[in-house]
Amino acid sequence: MNAFIKLNGQKWLSRVAKNPKRFFICSMIFLSVSFIVSLVQGIFFPSEKTFTIKPPVLHSNSGIGHNIASVQDKEMEKIVNELKLLKDKRDRNALQKEDSLRIEFLFNRYQQFKNNR
Repeated sequence: MNAFIKLNGQKWLSRVAKNPKRFFICSMIFLSVSFIVSLVQGIFFPSEKTFTIKPPVLHSNSGIGHNIASVQDKEMEKIVNELKLLKDKRDRNALQKEDSLRIEFLFNRYQQFKNNR
């Protein structure tokens, strides 16, 4: 198989070297026909998926922003509820070292959500 490809490749290259003008004309005819076929296909038979990449939305006043705000509200509500539970635990004098770290984390998270509004 490899020898077959080598032999035919050498024959093809020798023909091209002997007739460069003919090779150029054949190449240009092939390229022109393929370009015309591509144009006809694009005009008369357009693809269903012409451009599927959507650019990212940087800022929008539509429902996307409201969804993010509602998610933040839910997260803030969860944080407040957990802080209330930890406050009740503090009132019973049952806080541990891990609880104080959790309170600090929750408070910082709450501040982040509040500042992002």
